[in-house]
Amino acid sequence: MERYSPVDHEWQVLGSVPRHRSGMAVASLNGSIYAAGGHDGLVCLNSVERYVPEIHEWKRDVAPLSEPKQDVAMVELGGYLYCAGGFDGLVCLNIVERYDPVLDRWQKMAPMNRRRKGLGLAVLDGFLYAVGGSDGYSPLCSVERYNPTEDQWTPCPPLRSGRENLGCVAYQGKIYAVGGQDDLTELRTAERFDPLTNRWTPIMPMKSKRSKVNVAAISGYLLAIGGYDGIVHVSTVEAFDLDINAWRRFGNMKSRHPGGGVAVIQMAPEDTEFFESHWSR
Repeated sequence: MERYSPVDHEWQVLGSVPRHRSGMAVASLNGSIYAAGGHDGLVCLNSVERYVPEIHEWKRDVAPLSEPKQDVAMVELGGYLYCAGGFDGLVCLNIVERYDPVLDRWQKMAPMNRRRKGLGLAVLDGFLYAVGGSDGYSPLCSVERYNPTEDQWTPCPPLRSGRENLGCVAYQGKIYAVGGQDDLTELRTAERFDPLTNRWTPIMPMKSKRSKVNVAAISGYLLAIGGYDGIVHVSTVEAFDLDINAWRRFGNMKSRHPGGGVAVIQMAPEDTEFFESHWSR
């Protein structure tokens, strides 16, 4: 596990996660980082752990998911964690679960309209967006939006190209879908959704191909972190500059993180940091 501080512009190794996990979902909630599901090299997992930065400890005091799954996505919305999609070892899933930290309970919500693994999940204007992924046969360009008040999913304008194992995040009022892979290869391309125009438009491609890439918005930056370029897992990081519509190199992590996830947390009013937790062999 590594931590990046924008103040020092440096990655720091914090140690190991308690259990090997690939294809897990990672998100922050109430100052803790949650790691859910994934694959340990033998079986899919339903266990959930949380990291408490103040004491640098992982806790196993979180209720498990309803079933084991990997290649799942998770975000925070309205004080809850939402975990969507994934692969249970046999089929892709459209299951959506919501975690209540007060009750320590996962509850199944309305399922997505499409089965999706390796999907992107983002929160914008109080809605949850499920972006791309794979149905087990081919990468998806479809997008759907969840209304937590109505517990209902509705279709949205599709991506310009199908993407699975993409990076996805909301940033400055738009949703970014970055990298991933299509039917043929890993992708450098990226696009963004503007809710005002209700359409996806391309942005400048990254410098490197990246599937299984993590994307984070932090301190005015949109960062593409790690991923797989079709040959090796990379430790490089790129930053997107909105003003000039271009990506630039932004340093390296200490290690490669295949199957890892990223979460952003507020450590102090003046210092936001994010963490990369990982599984590797």
